[in-house]
Order: sequence, then C-alpha cells, then structure tokens
Amino acid sequence: MTDSPSAASGRFAIYYAPRPDSRHWLAGSQWLGRCAVRQEALPQAPMAGLEPALLQQLTAAPRRYGWHATLKAPFQLAPGVSLAALQQQLRALAADLQPFDMPALQVVLLDDFLALVPDPLAPQNAAIQALARRCVMDLQPLAAPLGSAELARRRQAALTPQQDALMLRWGYPHVFDYFRFHLSLTGPLGALSAAARQALQAAAQAHFAALPAGRFDSLALFHEASPGADFVLLEHVGLGP
Repeated sequence: MTDSPSAASGRFAIYYAPRPDSRHWLAGSQWLGRCAVRQEALPQAPMAGLEPALLQQLTAAPRRYGWHATLKAPFQLAPGVSLAALQQQLRALAADLQPFDMPALQVVLLDDFLALVPDPLAPQNAAIQALARRCVMDLQPLAAPLGSAELARRRQAALTPQQDALMLRWGYPHVFDYFRFHLSLTGPLGALSAAARQALQAAAQAHFAALPAGRFDSLALFHEASPGADFVLLEHVGLGP
C-alpha cells in the first residue's frame, strides 16, 4: 500500500487478527456481523434465547473495530511520519519476533463485556505479553501525542495515577502490567438481564468451541479513516525473518 492523504490520516492500530482465509477469522467476523477485509456486513448466526436485533446491538461496539485483539491501541501518526514509515517499522519489528502456537481461548466476562481470552495458566501468555510490550515500545515513537479530547475521554474511566502516566507516555493506559490479551465479543452488558447474559455466554461458547488452537504468526495493521469510521484490515506482516 502506498501513501495518500487519506491513507496517512486517521488512526492506525496494531492487532492480533487471524488470517482472513482462516476458520478463526470467519468465526469471529460472523459473530460480530462484519468482515474488516471485505468491508461488508455478515449475517450473524441465530442464537438460542437471543433476538437477532439484540445480538446486533450487543456486538455493535466491537464490530466497528473488526475481529481482533489489541496489541498497540489506535493512534494517529506523528507530524512528518508517513504510512510507509509505519509499515517499514512494523516489518522490522515483526522480523525480530518469532511465531508461536496460541493457547486455547475461553469465553469469559471481562469487566462488563464478553471476550475470548487465553487460559491464564497457559505458558504462551508470557510470549503474548512480551510481544505486546514490543509493539507498544517500538511503535510509540511514530505516534502523535494524545489530544486533550482523547485524554479527557480516557480519564472518565477513573484511571489510577500509574495508568494515567502510562497513557501520557505510551498513548494508552492498559499496557505492560495492565495489558490483558482479549478478543472482544460484545460491548457493555450492564443493562442485560442475568438470563440473557447467560444465554449470550452460552451462545458464544458454542460458537467458538469447535475451533482448534490458532497460530500467532503475524501482526495486523488496521486503519480508521475518520473518527467513528469502521476499522479496515490493511495487511498482515508475518513474524520472523
């Protein structure tokens, strides 16, 4: 991909995302109801005990971002930094990392939303944490500082002093010791009844249960062209030399 005014503007993010031709990508994209490669809506599978309109509503927040787990949270490029420079740095980073098998993922209630997360005892978690740390540290020099509006929005979440300091330094409060690898399945569920929440979690477990363990072998570059626009998967950069 080459630079253009539209491509170099907006926000970029570095995610873990399955390859678009994989069962994992299809399962996640179908759950969310959108493919971030083809940029089109997908029919969501019927879920026992849940109205289709309710499932659409509950998955609206993660749908915009596409099927992913965050490694380097969305950021604008710093003045004078081009998309080509970001891609070059991303390739250099990926070449210095080694692929590995993913642990099995499980559906959990994370804070107030459902997500797929690795078994907390999986030995691969150390590799995931180390890789996420590298993404944050190696790519931050290319990122613009957060603006006042974004800082104010993030601070509505009642950050700790340490999280606030991390946000100012690294552009995101949930990094390093505060990072938890997850693929979001829903937005907030606070207004959902206990019975509906249980039905949703059971549906998610059934939807993803048949997937084999995946492979962490690439970094995915996503792009948000304008505020509120859907994120689009630009490319996968393979790990290793």
